[in-house]
Amino acid sequence: MNCSTLLSLLLTVVQLWPCSPTTQNHSAQNTDQSFTRVQRVKRGWLWEPLFVTEEQTSRMPVYVGQLKTDLDKQDGNLQYILTGEGAGSIFIIDEYNGKIYVMQTLDREKKPFYILRAQALNRNTHLPVEPESEFIIKVRDINDHEPQFLDGPYVAVVPEMSPEGTSVTQVTATDGDDPSYGNSARLLYSLIQGQPYFSVEPKTGVIRMAAQMDRETKDQYLVIIQAKDMVGQAGAFSSTATVTINLSDINDNPPKFQHRLYYMNVSEEAPVGTTVGKLMAEDSDIGENAAMNYFIEGDSSDVFGIITDNETQEGVILLKKRVDYESKRRHSVSVKVVNRYIDDRFLKEGPFEDTTTVKISVEDADEPPVFTLENYMMEIAEGVTNGSLVGIVSARDPDNDDSPVRYSIVQGMHLKRLFSINEHNGTIITTEPLDREIASWHNITVTATETRNPEKISEANVYIQVLDVNDHAPEFAKFYETFVCENAVSNQLIQSISAVDKDDSAESHHFYFSLAQEATNNSRFTVKDNQDNTAGIFTAKSGFNRQEQFYFYLPILILDNGSPPLTSTNTLTVTVCDCDTEVNTFYCRYGAFMYSIGLSTEALVAILACILILLVFFLAIVAIRQQRKKSLFSEKVEEFRENIVRYDDEGGGEEDTEAFDISALRTRTVMRTRKPRKNITTEIHSLYRQSLQVGPDSAIFRQFISEKLEEANTDPSAPPYDSLQTYAFEGTGSLAGSLSSLGSDMSDVDQNYDYLSDWGPHFKRLAGMYASHRSVRD
Repeated sequence: MNCSTLLSLLLTVVQLWPCSPTTQNHSAQNTDQSFTRVQRVKRGWLWEPLFVTEEQTSRMPVYVGQLKTDLDKQDGNLQYILTGEGAGSIFIIDEYNGKIYVMQTLDREKKPFYILRAQALNRNTHLPVEPESEFIIKVRDINDHEPQFLDGPYVAVVPEMSPEGTSVTQVTATDGDDPSYGNSARLLYSLIQGQPYFSVEPKTGVIRMAAQMDRETKDQYLVIIQAKDMVGQAGAFSSTATVTINLSDINDNPPKFQHRLYYMNVSEEAPVGTTVGKLMAEDSDIGENAAMNYFIEGDSSDVFGIITDNETQEGVILLKKRVDYESKRRHSVSVKVVNRYIDDRFLKEGPFEDTTTVKISVEDADEPPVFTLENYMMEIAEGVTNGSLVGIVSARDPDNDDSPVRYSIVQGMHLKRLFSINEHNGTIITTEPLDREIASWHNITVTATETRNPEKISEANVYIQVLDVNDHAPEFAKFYETFVCENAVSNQLIQSISAVDKDDSAESHHFYFSLAQEATNNSRFTVKDNQDNTAGIFTAKSGFNRQEQFYFYLPILILDNGSPPLTSTNTLTVTVCDCDTEVNTFYCRYGAFMYSIGLSTEALVAILACILILLVFFLAIVAIRQQRKKSLFSEKVEEFRENIVRYDDEGGGEEDTEAFDISALRTRTVMRTRKPRKNITTEIHSLYRQSLQVGPDSAIFRQFISEKLEEANTDPSAPPYDSLQTYAFEGTGSLAGSLSSLGSDMSDVDQNYDYLSDWGPHFKRLAGMYASHRSVRD
């Protein structure tokens, strides 16, 4: 029994142990006094701690203990009474001597103790000789429960190659027995399965690594742990739990190529980016520990490249540059693979990389011709004669130098008109004169085609620059409007001029300005060259009279610095204005215009006045005619009441004047109603043929007609006059019948048209036609 058990028993004894008795004389006098007054009496109970062992099986009551008071004289004068939990059913008491017995089997795990109350009565007076006292009967535990692993089965993960003593996981079992009494609940853990890789601490159940293990050898272990109570003594209960221990991967293995040498092929026609082949290194690790990157080492990295497929961890070799069978038929590529993530703890295990060699053979193919240059630059002077040489392009067949090549220009018709190429030797000549001022560069595309295999074609760009020739004389930079006042003084600047040249000068343009020789002697103006490609026009004399001369025409000579130099004569028109100091441009232009047409201001005003009077007269006539048209229409508006309206019944002729009301078309809210008409054709109804059912069901057709009629009635944009409504079906149910003879069951021979004579004079001509038609047929 441990210390905690002894302490609990001592506390129970102190609680249940009665106070020390005091010897008293119980005479009859004292007894009588007890009825009249209550005296404080010390407790005289005498008992020891009471225990009952659980799971006792006996047919007879089992003795638990005895309750006794120091007032009991053993003469049977006292009666013991037991109340509380289980009194009378589980526990009974001998009322004469106070002995307590248990009647049933108890289970400590269900109820560890019972609280009862004891009382001692005088049999004669039925009065208590001791105050009622409470005590406890504890159920003493026995080892009747086996340990249980409540959280099993267990799964644990530990990194591979972990050192010895690394904690893996902890298992815990529970025992339903009393841990404070005996060894029933004291557990001891042991390893049933899992040696020599794992161990378990006996008291805590912590599982530890007992050796370093490699996941690549075995990645999962099954460990069985036993928990036994009674500290493993004989007769103890036990149970086991299964622990599945998985080894997680670490990067402790380098990648390895399966072969030291690989062979691949690629066609010389393959474009850049073509996949040449794939290779894969093996890594015993998994997940990111097996991730790797591939590299190409050496000079071959310029021609070939390699990328890593992250899904398959393959190295994909790609073509970075076109290969040529004729120049190099085999390439040797060194490929290295390296782990992407490296664990520093295993660097001492060696480099986590590997290398291999890939032999790539270039396959021969029929290649198109190859130009000596990808781009050709040529020059030619503008204005050269047709057939002048521009340049020569050259291409050869890389497969066979003797294979002939045919050349052609594949640009548009415009360039074909300017240039042509000799299809045999690639000589480019001009077919028309070139003008640099129209186009200074021409870009053409020349093709070279194998004669033996026309499908093999290659192209080259030819850039032709047209060199400038000084073939354009300088001219005014813009159109100048020059004015001079009548009172202008001598040597007065009236205009600044400049020049442009379409030619492209190797050096900057320089122009020289002067008056033409024919205008130098008697000119009223002078030209001053400013030596900066501009010149000023000055008056040579003072005073001008616009009545004598309205315009002056100055021939100005402009000379460029080209080779050879070119000159041009440009005429500057100077207009004389009626002004003092400042020129009014608008007034001068107006005066110039009047002068050019030979009219004075007064004459022009008179002409404009006449035009205005005629315009007013014309507008008045138009307004009067419009007014007359409006009045005429209002007077005769009632005459425009005749309309053509199509229905599915036949009209009654001219005598039927109530067949249609125009007001129904002019008012949206008025519903169309049938008005009674004269029944002029009742006598001929029996002669009408039954119409044929050629359209859809009559109810559907009637609904279709009603919808169309309602749309026409409610349409705000519909005019209140004749309109044409076209339908896709022929009506049914009309007494007039069908007008078509295609489906008729009667011929013209079977019909009698005599009733037409009874319709009146308006149908007399029609009746005569049918009557004559019948007589001829008869």
